Amino acid sequence: MKLIKPIESGLAGALALTLVHEGLKRTSLRAPRMDLLGMSALAKLLNKGRLPIPADKKLFWITMAGDVISNTLYYSLSGAGAKRGRALRGSMLGLAAGIGAVILPKHLGLSNAPSNRTTTTKLFTVGLYVIGAVVTVAVLNSLDRKRS
Repeated sequence: MKLIKPIESGLAGALALTLVHEGLKRTSLRAPRMDLLGMSALAKLLNKGRLPIPADKKLFWITMAGDVISNTLYYSLSGAGAKRGRALRGSMLGLAAGIGAVILPKHLGLSNAPSNRTTTTKLFTVGLYVIGAVVTVAVLNSLDRKRS
């Protein structure tokens, strides 16, 4: 039972990140395009495995599902350990994910343009992941209060 709250909270953070990202990419030319980065990474992985690459729409939805699942599990780490350090732990996880999303694509052989095109894009990218972490911690704290 101890895993349920962190996973529920991590899912809330992952969905918040995804929803804000989807809205932002529709309203700003400088928004990060993490969807394109994910699709590119998945296509590259499938290509290396000599597996067929799905059409763009299907590739998009597979990538979105993978993003939500992986971000849920990642953000759920905010609930590990003592309640006292949760806000700092969650914030650091969000910050690390955002910085990683800006820095790592180039080192993984992917285009860094989706997350690193401009200074604004970089700030948006880091901010998105921090938003996900903040929502995760807020939901986790709320669930703790509700279930006590």
